Amino acid sequence: MASRVETFPTRRLRLVTPWPVKEKRARSATVARARAAARNDIVLLLAPTAVLVAIGLVMVLSASSVSAALEFGSSFHYFFKQSLFAVLGVALLVACSRVSYGAWRALALPVLIAAAALLLLVLHPSFGITGGGSARWLQFGPVTVQPSEIAKLGLIAFAAMILERKARHLDDPLHLALPLLPVVLVIAVLVMLQPDLGTTLLLAGSVLVVMFLAGVRLRLLAAVAAIGALLGYALIMGESYRRSRFLSFLDPWSDPQNTGYHLKQSLIALGSGGWTGLGLGASRQKWLYLPNAETDFIFSILGEELGLFAAFGVLALFAALFVAGIRIAMRAPDPFGRMLAGGITGWLGIQTIVNLGAVTGLLPITGVPLPLLSYGGSNLVVTLAAIGILWSVARAAASSASSARGSSGRARSAQKAKGSQRKSKGSPKRGTNRASAGPRSRPRASR
Repeated sequence: MASRVETFPTRRLRLVTPWPVKEKRARSATVARARAAARNDIVLLLAPTAVLVAIGLVMVLSASSVSAALEFGSSFHYFFKQSLFAVLGVALLVACSRVSYGAWRALALPVLIAAAALLLLVLHPSFGITGGGSARWLQFGPVTVQPSEIAKLGLIAFAAMILERKARHLDDPLHLALPLLPVVLVIAVLVMLQPDLGTTLLLAGSVLVVMFLAGVRLRLLAAVAAIGALLGYALIMGESYRRSRFLSFLDPWSDPQNTGYHLKQSLIALGSGGWTGLGLGASRQKWLYLPNAETDFIFSILGEELGLFAAFGVLALFAALFVAGIRIAMRAPDPFGRMLAGGITGWLGIQTIVNLGAVTGLLPITGVPLPLLSYGGSNLVVTLAAIGILWSVARAAASSASSARGSSGRARSAQKAKGSQRKSKGSPKRGTNRASAGPRSRPRASR
């Protein structure tokens, strides 16, 4: 009888990666993605900043050339001063990026106290420099300082520090208000005494952004915003020049030679530029038609000389800068970093919206400069320092991702070691004598 041979299909061996190796690779990939995202945020933050500062220097030279030549005998006067402030601001940006943002927990109160002291000094007639009806500046030799710019950064850091400590009491309005509300009121009153309503609104709006990021209930935020809006309306209607500015914003052509003059000239500049502009340096409105051409209305000169396409490009750069700030705040390692980065981003965003709204007729004119573009040393230096703090938060987010990977690896190794120790204690070794396993021994037989 013939034997039957059965054939079985050959199985291919597949190499299976052990689970710990898989987990380690997945964790490494997650850390690599986090570090890559942090690097992208830094690039997205610094690239628009550099381009906006460069555009600002060029536009300050163009917009101020006529007024500087008439007042100082040199068309480059404001340009040289702004260039020096830009160098100082870049140095502060790098310095703030290298210092841990957590240091602002300790620096917030001293910076705010120094800003309040300078704001008090501004109000003294012997020290404060008055311009445009407001005493906003201090003269230290050849350098002019605007203390309200320092107060913006100090108040944001102070609010973030206080709200981080009160994280468990955010639902209690009374506990939340102390000491934040008195400090905000003191700074706001000092700024209003200059008077400077635009900066006061920026301070209040920045603190509201920090409160939102801290997790304060929306009902409480809405109530605070409503009370602030009523106070702002009362302040606007309480002074004749503020009331006339507000009403001229609604209809600038009703008084085109007086209260509506600034907005009318700004709109003429923007409309004259068309799509591609009149050419760099070819503005007609800077020939003493548009007041404050190098400061509050520099965007109007930019639109006139470079056109609508360039204006949209500048808006895109600002949008990229704010997106980077939002992403950095979302990836911050702790609540203080999130509130600090979000507060700085909110401050710069609100200031940009207020300025652009004023020069285009969408908002009342408040005298707020455009960040990174308008002439003004204090504004430029403090803004670049704040961007350096955002850079520090982004660097800390990348470092925290790496440290989280290392700590999880150490915890896993410790857990593994504990498991092996328990195993060795629970199971006796092979070949161990029964007599040696326990303390009892067999008694000897007595004779």
